[in-house]
Amino acid sequence: MCGIVGYVGEKEPVSVLTEGLEKLEYRGYDSAGIAVSNHGEICVIKAKGRLSDLEKKIQLQGKPKGSCGIGHTRWATHGEPSDINSHPHCGKRLTVVHNGIIENYQELKERLQAKGIAFESQTDTEVIAKLLDYLYKGDPLEAIRKLTVRLKGSYALGILFQDFPDAIYALRKDSPLIIGLGEGENFIASDIPAILKYTRRYCLPEEDEIAVITAEKAEVVNIDGKVCQKEILIADWDMEAAEKGGFPHFMLKEIHEEPQAVMSTLSPRMKDGLPCFGLAELTDEKLMSFEKIHIVACGTALHAGMVAKSAVEALARVPVSIEIASEFRYNNPILRKNDLVLIISQSGETADTLAALRLARAKGIFTLAVVNVVGSSIAREADSVLYTWAGPEIAVASTKAYTVQISLLYLLAIRLGYLHKTLPESEARRLTGELETMPELLHKTLELSGRCKYLASRFQNASDLFYIGRGIDWSLAMEGSLKLKEISYIHSEAYAAGELKHGTISLVVKGTPVIALSTQKRLYEKMVSNIKEVSTRGATVLLICPEGTPGAEQAADYVLYLPETEELFAPVPAAAVLQLLAYYTAVLRGCDVDKPRNLAKSVTVE
Repeated sequence: MCGIVGYVGEKEPVSVLTEGLEKLEYRGYDSAGIAVSNHGEICVIKAKGRLSDLEKKIQLQGKPKGSCGIGHTRWATHGEPSDINSHPHCGKRLTVVHNGIIENYQELKERLQAKGIAFESQTDTEVIAKLLDYLYKGDPLEAIRKLTVRLKGSYALGILFQDFPDAIYALRKDSPLIIGLGEGENFIASDIPAILKYTRRYCLPEEDEIAVITAEKAEVVNIDGKVCQKEILIADWDMEAAEKGGFPHFMLKEIHEEPQAVMSTLSPRMKDGLPCFGLAELTDEKLMSFEKIHIVACGTALHAGMVAKSAVEALARVPVSIEIASEFRYNNPILRKNDLVLIISQSGETADTLAALRLARAKGIFTLAVVNVVGSSIAREADSVLYTWAGPEIAVASTKAYTVQISLLYLLAIRLGYLHKTLPESEARRLTGELETMPELLHKTLELSGRCKYLASRFQNASDLFYIGRGIDWSLAMEGSLKLKEISYIHSEAYAAGELKHGTISLVVKGTPVIALSTQKRLYEKMVSNIKEVSTRGATVLLICPEGTPGAEQAADYVLYLPETEELFAPVPAAAVLQLLAYYTAVLRGCDVDKPRNLAKSVTVE
């Protein structure tokens, strides 16, 4: 997730652009750049690193003059962070900034290279710039229309044409973009914070509408060139809240970003109705060669691995072991040449996980990393990488990173099952189709926020709380318990429900809250028996189960119904409600939700 900003007006554009990028830096942090148009010349300055690195470079080179410019702060997806991969990207007659992912960029790049067009960067965005330049014959709108029918993926674009030095062209598809409306000046931006210093008036272009922004007006036209009348909106929140997109905390904002994050992660990896990873080093033959998978991770990533274990073993019948990264290399693990070590890390810099990866590589074992940060240490050192394109996660408690990890690992499980022929092709296609609906299902799940807040109020004063579940629900219970104790400071434990009778139930007394997860129909009757066991001893039970679960109201004190989905994928919506329950509990207890005590976002020491 990157941030873009654009300005046209009488003010000095560089200051406006860098101030806007500062407000958007939470969207991307590994490079930044600006482009300023002045009488047909476009000056581009960009730098790897934080916005401060760009500002130093501008001071050294001098502020470019002009009245029109675009800027970008990058969170890398295609191509590691570098000056060359930084935005803006240029054709011979135009310059582009981009937020999103172009899924067919490699195909487009090869076609352009066949025409003799050279590329400098590793990014998908340079493909946009070079393709648009190739299509441009003097009419920007006509070139942009031709561009949109060739691009697959998501984008918000800001474009400068040398022939039109006083205008910014902008459009969007599946990525955010606003048009800020000022007096004698106008703006584009990924989010409202970038423009609040100058105006609170804005409008929202629809998908594939094209905006033409000049100092005098901001005009929006549809794909046929017809002018669209846009509703003018007024931003009514303060600057601090706006930086969180109107949410009171980054954690809540990031929970609400899960539908988009899951779509960004899954969409490029589905082709012709089946999972497709498109990695030269991770061919189907390579995937078929793995006789055992060792999943190595810490914390939330470990819990994602537990869900993956259930999915892989169920669909592909390949044995999977779960290893805590901090223990892995000290346990003298048994690794054989046809094993796969699957490393999961949001940051790609987790020290224990990185050490485990290095041990596996030293033993000659193939390593596959699932990480969120392009160019991170784990991403660079693994034999192959699957990126989770969740965008920056600012809150310490991981939310959307977990959801995209399990979503991506489901794709891997389906592909393995399909290749091993333990999953018929028709079933693989059905499951892939179900997974494709997860963003929509998450939108529906987030409508349960009010119910989650009410249930949190029932448990906010607890000193101890227990989560129970069976099978994949126990894996989910582990993550729900972690979220609660991370940010609310309530002592919480997760147990396999069948283990209650082996000692755990001695901790249950009158009034003890128990959250019971039951998303698997074949295990529901067993879970009801476990619920009765704790209820008999005075527990107050919240049952989380799918809509239509029989007898749920009679089985527990409270019930939270999940939207119905494929049972195997139930952890996706269930994770969202567990995160909301933890969030609202912490808020009601007055805790610092985004920065819980003693925790850091990325653990880079052992």
